[in-house]
Amino acid sequence: MLPVGADVPDDKSDQALRDRLTATWIDLAIRLGVLALILYWAFLLLQPFLTIAIWSAVLTVALYPVYAWIAARLGGWRKLAAALLTLLSLAIVLGPATWLTIGLIDSLSVVSERVDWSALALPPPPDAIKSWPLIGEPIHQFWELASSNLQAALAKVAPYLKPWGGTVLQIAAEAGTGIVKFLIAIVVAGFLFVPGPSLVDAVKRLSRRLAADRGGEFVDLAGATIRAISQGVIGVSALQAMLAGIGFLAVGIPGASLLTFAVLILGIVQIGPSILIIPLIVWSWFTMETSTALLFTIYMVPVNLLDNILRPLVMGRGLETPTLVILVGVIGGTIAQGITGLFLGPIVLAVMWELLVAWLNEPDVVQGG
Repeated sequence: MLPVGADVPDDKSDQALRDRLTATWIDLAIRLGVLALILYWAFLLLQPFLTIAIWSAVLTVALYPVYAWIAARLGGWRKLAAALLTLLSLAIVLGPATWLTIGLIDSLSVVSERVDWSALALPPPPDAIKSWPLIGEPIHQFWELASSNLQAALAKVAPYLKPWGGTVLQIAAEAGTGIVKFLIAIVVAGFLFVPGPSLVDAVKRLSRRLAADRGGEFVDLAGATIRAISQGVIGVSALQAMLAGIGFLAVGIPGASLLTFAVLILGIVQIGPSILIIPLIVWSWFTMETSTALLFTIYMVPVNLLDNILRPLVMGRGLETPTLVILVGVIGGTIAQGITGLFLGPIVLAVMWELLVAWLNEPDVVQGG
């Protein structure tokens, strides 16, 4: 028996409260599901244009100082400056890119024609290989098969190489599409130069909604990283490769375009082209006339040192993106986006890395009374 004045539990009101909460959660789940479906649908519609959009943003941020300089020299004619910079960018890309692509195809064709694959033969394996623990016997058997029947040996390893071959073919097939997307991105970037400051303000307002304290700083850091990586890594490597290619062509080195592409890759991954250029200089003294070899050496030595001089000047902005991050960006970008990912991958990954480091180094906000 309840005491006088005690509240009588109302089972019906508790049940009604639980029903309202359940209905609220169900309504919220439905709304979130519909929102997720709309966002996914929008992503599918925008996915073909994501590469162009990212490239356009990167090019706009990287080239904006050049655009501002041209606009100032033209007396404030901003639209004219944007048009001139767009045409200049297209000319710079179309010329070397076309020569490099055609030259690579020709070089690979020459290699394929000069190598007689049917004449390739391996010597019999040494008997000492059998004594190797675990792997000795399988290696000896495979080597012996390859020395007597190379085609049969290749047929055995073909299933393991097929996934890699498919990836390489996919990268080659997407190279043309990637170049077209890059050219479209240059044109789109030309239209973004004029409204650039207002677009940056809009991005900062959005970032402050996400991180009120340092949203604007993160946007500035992302812009600085894009300029540093695109100019200090991609730009310097492209300039060095172009100058090296001119030197290779001038003295008639075979496979000049293939060697130029190798210089570009070595520069982007920050290994440096010395491991390629120095042997070529030594080779020139054995195969060319003394005057030609001397001129080639005088020209190639400064080209070889170009990245050591320009890169610290361009990237001396407090950015210390590890080489491994750039290397992963190069490999992952190439696999995911083809030839354009070779350049876009390290830029995007470097931005993510710098933002992550800045966020982790942000001091914790201590709340207290």
